Amino acid sequence: MKYTDLLFFIALTLNFTSCVSTKQLTYLQENGETTDSLMTVRKIQEPYRLQVNDLLSIRVKAIDQDEVSIFNPVNDSDLNATGEEKLYYEGFVVDLHGNIRVPSFGEMQVLGYTVEEVREKIEERLLKDFFKEEANIFVTVKLSGIRYTINGEIGSPGSTIIYRDEVSIMEAIANNGDITVTGDRKNVVIIRQYPLGQKVHHIDLTNIDAMNSPYYYVQPNDLILINPLPQKASGFGITGLSSFTTILALITATTSTILLFISL
Repeated sequence: MKYTDLLFFIALTLNFTSCVSTKQLTYLQENGETTDSLMTVRKIQEPYRLQVNDLLSIRVKAIDQDEVSIFNPVNDSDLNATGEEKLYYEGFVVDLHGNIRVPSFGEMQVLGYTVEEVREKIEERLLKDFFKEEANIFVTVKLSGIRYTINGEIGSPGSTIIYRDEVSIMEAIANNGDITVTGDRKNVVIIRQYPLGQKVHHIDLTNIDAMNSPYYYVQPNDLILINPLPQKASGFGITGLSSFTTILALITATTSTILLFISL
């Protein structure tokens, strides 16, 4: 009986320590509050500043559209490309020196600028060198989608591009099949690109305060890493049932071995 009691105690302990709890799986928890509450979300997301290899979509419109056709991509019937591939051929890539090449403008420095600042810069140059106010120049500058890469304990890992001006990390995760049961939601790693290099950031998606984090919104070229929970490496199972099944098999094997030695 002593052996049986000891094995039962060990099994019970391992069962509780190996399972993934509900608290580890629940997003944006409100610290025990169960009633509806109004949360003031501070908009601390800084405007994105362009980096090397960013892809811009630039369009120029005017009363006489033929006058601005040189500044817009040409519809090439020989180019059988659609969607992201078409943007790759028709967009303006920020080169290693931080420049884009605009027709009739030549090289234009955009590294570290926001898309709004680039738009103002192009409009100013057009009105100064090419058109008068009466032409009603209208310039649109956008990032050609927000591309990010997500790897680790996620349903569909890989690179994804979303054609939006703003994407939260919750939307990015949902778009890639959600974090698996074995994924660590409390310590999601974000590797973000900056003009002087890359920085590693962390965000706890189980806490409602994550919505106030400067890393809650995805930026172009973000690398999002979902690390595994310790329970995955333990091998005892993730859910209570799987843990119980594994431990029961372990107890049965151990008990059989002990009884075998006793009977000898």
